[in-house]
Amino acid sequence: MWLFLPTYNEAENLEAIVRATTEQLERAVPGDWRLLVVDDGSPDGTGEIADRLAAELTGVEVLHRRGKGGLGPAYLAGFEYALTRGAELVIVMDADFSHDPHHLPALIAAAEHSDLVLGSRYVPGGRIENWPPLRRVLSRCGSIYARAILGVRVRDLTAGYRCVRRRVLEAVEPSTLRAQGYVFNIELTYRAVVAGFKVTEVPITFRDRTAGDSKMSLPIAVEALRLVPKLRSVRPRVVEAAPASPREGRPIRWRSNGVPGEVAHEGDRSLETTANPASPDRTRAGG
Repeated sequence: MWLFLPTYNEAENLEAIVRATTEQLERAVPGDWRLLVVDDGSPDGTGEIADRLAAELTGVEVLHRRGKGGLGPAYLAGFEYALTRGAELVIVMDADFSHDPHHLPALIAAAEHSDLVLGSRYVPGGRIENWPPLRRVLSRCGSIYARAILGVRVRDLTAGYRCVRRRVLEAVEPSTLRAQGYVFNIELTYRAVVAGFKVTEVPITFRDRTAGDSKMSLPIAVEALRLVPKLRSVRPRVVEAAPASPREGRPIRWRSNGVPGEVAHEGDRSLETTANPASPDRTRAGG
């Protein structure tokens, strides 16, 4: 199991979230996990803190990306890094404590019977704390809008706290997703549903960050919702003579009428990775 934290200017939160998360991972899957920090060249020293933690804590690694590339490309880098190192389950969560590490055991347990597990704010038992009323309304309405447009029953399509099986990532081809942060989350979930995978929502308490600056803004949210209708053009083409179920490894090729957005390219050499010396995966690739 791999968990990765996309970071940009999270120096105030990083050490605490890494230690709290590794504690929960060890409790849930003792000795069978790795934690990866994917840092976009944070100028506040987040990357240096991550390197120190990787040196101190077995199981912690760091992937350095040069410059602020955006949330979508950071997701792509984290998924690719984990999959090439044999990950069967990949968890993504924010590094600012808005996603509580104490929910990890519930997500991991649900993944035993599901292909994609979402930490959901909008199912019974889920809730949001410390958000102003306007942001609550915008978030709720945006979620309802996306569900209606795409015709799916998933209540929290933009959920960034998620646990996904390897077979889902191989089927939905993350490198072909739109690399806009919140559209990325919506489209990944939508493709999983279209491909026939089982999606489960686990209730979480989402808390607004108390340290650092939020990366979310109204223009980002509006842009994401503007692109949602275009996702309906995404349809899979299933290779003939393949197994009948995606869960049995059915290969899928995705086509689209061209959803605009920044496209992340594979083979990006502007990466550097570090790990605890005790880790067998210690690598370094300079750009």
